[in-house]
Amino acid sequence: MRHQYIERSSGSPRTEPLFGDRLVTLLYHRVREHAPALFDMVTSARMTDVLGYLNFDLPFGMRGSASSRFLRELGVDLSECLEPDSLDTPRKVFERRIRYQSCRPMPEDAATVVSPADARVLVGSCRENSALFIKDKFFSFEELLGETLWHEAFRDGDFALFRLTPDKYHYNHVPVSGVVVDLYQIDGAFNSCNPGAIVTVATPYSKNRRVVTVIDTDVKGGTGVGLVAMVEVVALMIGEIVQCYSEHGYENPQPVEPGLFLEKGQPKSLYRPGSSTDILFFQQGRVTFARDLVANQARCDVESRFSRGFRMPLVETDIQVRSQLAERRG
Repeated sequence: MRHQYIERSSGSPRTEPLFGDRLVTLLYHRVREHAPALFDMVTSARMTDVLGYLNFDLPFGMRGSASSRFLRELGVDLSECLEPDSLDTPRKVFERRIRYQSCRPMPEDAATVVSPADARVLVGSCRENSALFIKDKFFSFEELLGETLWHEAFRDGDFALFRLTPDKYHYNHVPVSGVVVDLYQIDGAFNSCNPGAIVTVATPYSKNRRVVTVIDTDVKGGTGVGLVAMVEVVALMIGEIVQCYSEHGYENPQPVEPGLFLEKGQPKSLYRPGSSTDILFFQQGRVTFARDLVANQARCDVESRFSRGFRMPLVETDIQVRSQLAERRG
């Protein structure tokens, strides 16, 4: 079965090229069912490092034809890149830097929450009586955040889930302005972000290694939407999340830590490399999601593996980093 999403600019369905789909299907159906020990080995940290090296660190051919073919298959727009001539390995392609100030313009409204990534997005609610209640399809709320004091702060709140596909720009940007009040890592596995794999494994994002950053936006210069938790989730062949916040461009990157003020729209972290996922949590009643994202999600004319796997309309929208996700309520 193919997997489709909505192109935000046109509202039209598009078919996603699922890289390594046959291998993922084999791994998450036959291997997982009949050889669980082998499945656990493949989704381990050690195997992720090995697969990551073999797939991403070996240089392209000397003549550049392999490089051109790889860039063409991914659909990378070289005109956006800061250093297009330096992209001589798959890793450098995935970790490319772009002219985001001009290529990914950001709304001027201070009350706007923006997308943290170039990704395919779904929005949802943790309230069981909400029309957007989909959390149990992708994660267990308590398990995802870990043993932490933040459960009560975000209980019955809203969330947005961003799936970064291999072709995407892999820097995460700050979705809101505010002060970091907590940052911690939770260990776990390295499951694939392929839609077929996601509907196969129960609450997969609660099982992968992840970094949680909690931002207080109710401060001077902040976005004013309460506490926001940004969860960065690794995936198959994603072995590392580098925290590298920059106030200007990509200059002078610094680690993200409590007490640091983060400016909305600036680079925050980098996935190394492949596909991965961001999840944003908002406190109840603090934001309203963009209407088009909510409407697209319920469309029945789009062939989504999530709709089929979870037996409800569930369609992603392709969203650009720094574009509007939600706005402050009230």
